[in-house]
Amino acid sequence: MNTITATAIRSPAEVYEAEFVPALFRPFSTVVADAAGIAAGQRVLDVACGTGVLARTAAARVGAHGHVIGLDANPEMLALARRLDSTIEWIDGRAEALPLPDASVDAVISQFGLMFFDDRVAALREMRRVLRPRGRLAVAVCDAVERSPGYGALAALLLQLFGEPVAAAFRAPFAIGDAPLLATLARDAGLAGAQVVQRSATVRFASIDALVSTERACVWTLGGLLDDAQFGRLRHAAQTTLAPFVQPEGSVAFEMPVLVIVAR
Repeated sequence: MNTITATAIRSPAEVYEAEFVPALFRPFSTVVADAAGIAAGQRVLDVACGTGVLARTAAARVGAHGHVIGLDANPEMLALARRLDSTIEWIDGRAEALPLPDASVDAVISQFGLMFFDDRVAALREMRRVLRPRGRLAVAVCDAVERSPGYGALAALLLQLFGEPVAAAFRAPFAIGDAPLLATLARDAGLAGAQVVQRSATVRFASIDALVSTERACVWTLGGLLDDAQFGRLRHAAQTTLAPFVQPEGSVAFEMPVLVIVAR
């Protein structure tokens, strides 16, 4: 196993693994695995796996007699995933055209990818196609940013400082945080009886500076949008805006809700 430290960041994939995984994606990996009912011996597909934190959580649950496949369309993410765990099968592919046979997996899982897919209904339909009879699906997305106190405060600050274009870029991961919308997507994909449930976990960064620096480096939201002077303004203002979320040891922590489509 290789580890990626904050001092060795060189690429978006390494930012993702070093910063977002411990702060956000690892806590929710157990939430999604629980929702999918992943158990020993199962064959599991993780769609939009990124650097593989959810796939690794699944692999620990399926054990030596199970099999986990991590799929992503980003070669850089997959390359890092392979470095971190060579026991998982990592494949290049798009959610809208999964390169797997019909009825070939016991569970399909995905976290924080559906909002970025080109065709969300097609992706969910493909997930249904590869599920075996009585297979289980769990797909998590961020709930609305207004229901996430820390990120909601940061979104409001970005709007105040830099206007709607920057704020809108930051809000992109929260774009489909709406239970009726997700229910409609699931229905249109043929996921009969699908439920949309809300779950939450604690998001935690080492400091206010760590949180805003990581968001600035994120190519999916603020990456490239703020120059050094603007980032300086953001760092300064965030000390006040995010102060309510600072813990005694200096970390920043807040509860974040997610919505999970769960279906058989």
